[in-house]
Formats: sequence, C-alpha cells, structure tokens
Amino acid sequence: MKIFAFFSVSLRLFCLILLTTVAITAQNIPAPKDVLGFTPGDDRKLASWSSIVEYFKKLDAASDRVMFQEIGKTTMGAPFVYATISSPENLKQIKKFEEINAKLADPRKIKSNDAAAKALIKQGKTIVMITCGIHSTEVGSTLSSMLIAHRLALAPHPEVAKILDNTIILLVPSLNPDGVDIVKNWYDKTLGTPYEGTSPPELYHKYVGHDNNRDWYAFSQVETQLTVDKIHNVWHPQIVHDIHQQGATGARLFLPPYMDPVEPNVPKQLVEGYTELGSYMAKSLRGLGYKGITTNSTYDAWTPARAYSHYHGGVRILSETASARLASPTSINADALRGGQGYDAKKESANFGPVWNGGNWNLGNVTDYMTTAAFGLLTHASENREKWLARFYEIGKEAVRPRKSGELAAFVLPARKDSANTPNEEDFRRGEVVEILERAGVETKTASAFRTAGQQFAESSIVIPMDQPYGAFAKAMLEKQEYPHLVDANGNPIQPYDVTAHTLSLLMDVPAVPVYEPIKAKPAKILGFGRGCGNSGHGEPRYGIYKSAMGAMDEGWTRWVFEQRNRARCDAAYQTITDKDIRSGNLRVHSILFPDQGAAQILNGYRKGSMPDELTGGIGKEGVENLQKFVEAGGTLVFLNNASDFAIEQFKLPLRDVTRGLARKDFFIPGSILRTEIDVKHALANGMEKDSIAWFEGSPAFEVAQDARVEVIARYPSDPKNVLLSGWALGAEKIAGKAALVSVPMGNGHVVLFGFRPQYRAQSSATYPLMFNAMSH
Repeated sequence: MKIFAFFSVSLRLFCLILLTTVAITAQNIPAPKDVLGFTPGDDRKLASWSSIVEYFKKLDAASDRVMFQEIGKTTMGAPFVYATISSPENLKQIKKFEEINAKLADPRKIKSNDAAAKALIKQGKTIVMITCGIHSTEVGSTLSSMLIAHRLALAPHPEVAKILDNTIILLVPSLNPDGVDIVKNWYDKTLGTPYEGTSPPELYHKYVGHDNNRDWYAFSQVETQLTVDKIHNVWHPQIVHDIHQQGATGARLFLPPYMDPVEPNVPKQLVEGYTELGSYMAKSLRGLGYKGITTNSTYDAWTPARAYSHYHGGVRILSETASARLASPTSINADALRGGQGYDAKKESANFGPVWNGGNWNLGNVTDYMTTAAFGLLTHASENREKWLARFYEIGKEAVRPRKSGELAAFVLPARKDSANTPNEEDFRRGEVVEILERAGVETKTASAFRTAGQQFAESSIVIPMDQPYGAFAKAMLEKQEYPHLVDANGNPIQPYDVTAHTLSLLMDVPAVPVYEPIKAKPAKILGFGRGCGNSGHGEPRYGIYKSAMGAMDEGWTRWVFEQRNRARCDAAYQTITDKDIRSGNLRVHSILFPDQGAAQILNGYRKGSMPDELTGGIGKEGVENLQKFVEAGGTLVFLNNASDFAIEQFKLPLRDVTRGLARKDFFIPGSILRTEIDVKHALANGMEKDSIAWFEGSPAFEVAQDARVEVIARYPSDPKNVLLSGWALGAEKIAGKAALVSVPMGNGHVVLFGFRPQYRAQSSATYPLMFNAMSH
C-alpha cells in the first residue's frame, strides 16, 4: 500500500509538473492577438504586413518549434519571409532532412538504389509547404497563417505532436506582401463608407495583380523567383497547400481532385496523391460538421502556370474557401447560391455536400475553414509519411531512368553557326528560355556539331535530356499542347479554368526540336549576352501607357515589359496616361498604348456610386474627342486585344470584328497560340519573320471594309487547319484569312489595332517587336 501510495503521489506530482510546464509554455508563446490587437478572423480587422512579420519574429523567439527567416525583398521592397515549423528535435537536424529529401528528389544521387532509398525514406520527413496570400483580396489566407503557426507552436495535443515529429512545414504567410498593405490601406480608408468591402482600384501586385499565380513557369516576378529559388528548389516538398478564396455564392470550400483535363506531363502518382489527400480532407471536414464542400469541380490541373510542384515531384492541393466582403461580413440568401462547374450548391451530390443553406458568412468562417482544412492535410501528411516519401522517390526514379529506343530522348534548341561571336535577338531569346528552364532545376547541355533525325545542328546548340528529375517540366514548356475537345451535353465547350497553351518555345520564337536518340553532350555554359544599357532612359518619355482607374492586369504586364526593355536598351521610357489626362487633353507624348481592356470600361470606367467620384467616369466622350485630335495631329494610338473594339466603335473605323456575336459552340479559343502570316515589307514588321504567332484569348479578328484605307500587317492563314499552333481552337474557320494586326491612317497619325496580346504575361517575346514598332510608328 505504501508503494502504491508513493507511485500515486508521484504520478500526481508528475502530471502537476507537466500541466504547469504546459501552462508556462502557453504563457510564453504569443497569440496573434498579443501583437495584432485582435484575433485573425475578427470582423472588420486586417493586419499590416509589418505586424504579421513582427508576430512571426516573436513566435520564433518564444518557440523552439519555429524558425523564421527573411529570404529577400519584394517588388516594392518589403521583407519576403517564411517559417520552418517542426519538432525541436527535427529542427536541430534540419540540414540532415534537407539532404535526405534532395537525394530522394534525384535518385541518381543514390544510384537508383531501392534499398538505400528505403533507408532514407525510413528516416525522412514529409515536407509540406503551405503558401498563403498570393491574391491579396483573399485576406483570410494570410490571417490564417498566424493561426496555423500559433497552434503548431503551442498545442500539447498528441495529434499536433505527431505532425511536428513526422513533417517539416514550410509556411509562407504571403506570396505577395506588397498586396497585404495595398488591400488593408484601401479597406481601412473605406471602412464605414458605401465602398466598404470593395477591392482596391489598383492592382494589388505592382505589375501583375491577380496574375501572380500565373507566373509559375515563366518566373518573371521577384516573389516567384524567391519562392522557387529559396524554398521549392531547396526543399522539394512532397505536398504544397496553396490556400485561396473564391466567390461568395458557390461552395464554402473546394478541394481536389481536380476536374479533367490533367496536363499530360503530370505524373500519375501525383494524380493519385492529390485525389487521395483532397478526398481525405473533404471527408475529415464533413465528419466535423462542415458544410458546402465540393471536390472534382470548377478547377482543373492543366496549366503549369499555377502548379510548379506538379513538375517537381509534389502534389498541389488548391483549397478555395468562399469569401466575405474582405473583412466585412455578408449575408447570403439560399436562393442566391449558384454553384459552379460540376456541382449545384443547392443540391447534395457525390462530389458536393452537405448543402449549406445560406445565412451569415464572415471572415471568422473563412479562417475556420482554412485552418481546419490545413490541419486535415497535415494529419494525413504525418500519418502517411513513408507513403508520401516512397511516392516521391518513385516519381524521381521514373524521371531519371534511361530512355528506351524510340522514346523522346531530348529537345534541342538549335544554335546559329556564329552565335558565340555575333549574338542576335534569336540568341537572346534562346538564352532566356534556357534561363527559365534552369531556374526550374532543368539540366541543360551543349554538344559539338552533330546530326540527328536528318538535321544538322551547329556547335553550342542546347541539349535538354529527358532522363533527369525535371525533364517533364522542360517537355511541358517546349512541346505543343493539344487541349482536348471538351463540350457539354448541349455541345457548348467547357471553359478551361485558365488557358490552354503554354508552349514557351512558340511564345518566345525559339525552335525546340524533339530528338529520339541519345546525344553526347556536356553541361551547358550559357554565354551571358548582356543587354543592359547602363541608363534608365533618355530625356522626356515619348510613349504613354493608358492606366484605367479600374486597374487592368494587362496594363501592369505592359508596364513591366516596357521597363525591362528600357533597362536593356534605354529606348522604352514611358509615362502613365490616366482618364484625367485624356479628358483634359494633356497628351504630351508621341504615342499612347491601350492595354487589353473592355471598350465599356475604357469609355465609362466605374459607374457613379460604385466608387468615390474621382475614380468614376472613364475617359468619356470628351476624352474620345481629345484622342481623335491627338491622332489627327500626328500621334499614334495602339490598342491591344479587346481594347481594339473601343477604337472601332469610337472612331468609326472601317473594320468589323468577325468574332462578335458568334455562339460559343461555333467559335471558342480560350487562350491559345495561333499562327500568323506577316507582311515583312511593312515598317511595323521590322525584325520579324514571315511566319509568326498570336496569343489569342477572347480576341477580335478583323475584316476590312472594301476599298478602305487599312494596312494589314498580320493575318491568320486562309486554311483553317493551319491556324492553331498550340492549345484549342474551336471554329478556326471563322477567323481564317482575317486580319490580326492592322494600321489605320487618321489625319496625320495612325491607329494601330492588335487582335491579340503581343506582350502576353511577359511571355510572348516573339511579338514584342510588333508592339514596339507600332509605338514608334
């Protein structure tokens, strides 16, 4: 009895000490409220980026589970940061786990030895990367990052301990820190006004706005580069959880599996992986009583622009939670629920449910769904650690295996005979493609002059073997896409989630020749053909770029392309031209470019009452008159893609957009690369070859009125079979032989209309010369 009493007292004492230790630890671990002054998810409260960084710094200082670091600066100079979260024991050996994962990512480092791999798998940890806040108006994501980190740093729950033991979590609080403050500043400014909860009237990334999650193969923006260079390519995560928000009237939460189609270079093991994990998360949430969850709907897995991990051995788990009005609550009537592609929000089905019947929805609901989904994912990653690592190894093993006879062995980027001595634009573009591939971890090689497949290749041609860890990424970038012909029961084409083509070799006019036999080559040493001119421009800008109060993404991309060009050549300095400038007639430039934007938006802008008065009205009729005077006096107006409709309508140009009014089942080209034929004798075609491309995405195509004074610089082939180069083109015969680029004289000046985006997402450098020539016209 005395012995029992002793152990009983000892056990109680131990439990008391444990509880006291936990309580002391809890007191030392700061909650987000301690730094922010509110709990993430509270109504009408948003955090500044500096306060978020401060919170993670304090969490790092207080917890041995968290390591926080800055890895660079954003576009606008803010700190770009992430936290590594795991058990204290794991963090003490962090380099060991990084090295284990690097070997599993590239089985050549263990000589594809299954026994050695098995030993590494037994030791390794599931690497989970959680990315938040790429779209800054989706405010719940960045706020949830603090809730996730706090719970991992604090909770003594056995489930959390197991997560920390079996996983290493790389948590990025925001992929766009600049946008955190842009949105918060606008929200705070409009709080309590009729404009509360609206999106800011500017791009929430300086250059690319919402398109910053379309940059994950071109790597144009510094935030993408930092994430790829210093997190993805260092850690090679098995799982990437990309936390987003979606519209308010659909499902409360989307999770994978994705709808068809899946891009053909995504390994089947990853399709199995995201199907298993997404289904587990959905089942887990439903089991906890969460409603309105959909899978296998709305979002597909086609474009690499959103899924870097799918070509680097890891699954991308996209979650999309329904939005409130930024941080302001909303109320949604059940009748307003609309559902989306693949589900009906009012009806339970195999991939949707239980039905959420409407009601109040606020930021707390958003962060609750997000954090619960994240912990469901982490639980699966923890409980299936060896399975995730084994799948990861198998993907790498398949990628590096020697190719069989008749299989695609490599792509070759041919060099000109005198490339090394006299580089030209072709060589620069080839170097840019190689730089993109190498940033993605692709190994490139050079070879002596050789002949294969009946073609002679000059020395210094670039060879990209397929038997390497990320050969599939290169293949996706260099081959032509054949998007499947997907239509519904009524014959209407099913809208892809994004676009259907991503062939960089076409967009950048860099031939890529597939080769089906081995080529002896050595690691490439790409010559750095510097193009910097050492100046930011000469004198007063001659070019103007129109910037609507409505914040068009194509305007941001245009600015970025002009600034890159100006750094290289000092010949593309520009000034921004606003609605106010045009209405006042203050147009002291040689030419003005109107990026892709709807005609009504340009003319009318925000309607009165929807935004503060100073932001409403567009250029108006007065602005149209001033633009006409500008051209007639010798100026040049350049309109891109849908902005061309504005010019045709307002200036009564002798052109007709042949795509207008066509039914979708008869004509549908949702983001594809088309072939164009160029009149190389025209001044606007200087530097161009006869055969070129056009990025066509909801674009116009022009029919010229008989006997009209219109110069056609580019047109589509007359044979419809020759129109499509990559992607999907339903009804190509409707635009066959029609004009894609025209110049219309007006007084002493010109109006130039592009029926495509010549600077598409800073990728279509093949058609940059046309745009810059037009601006100098």
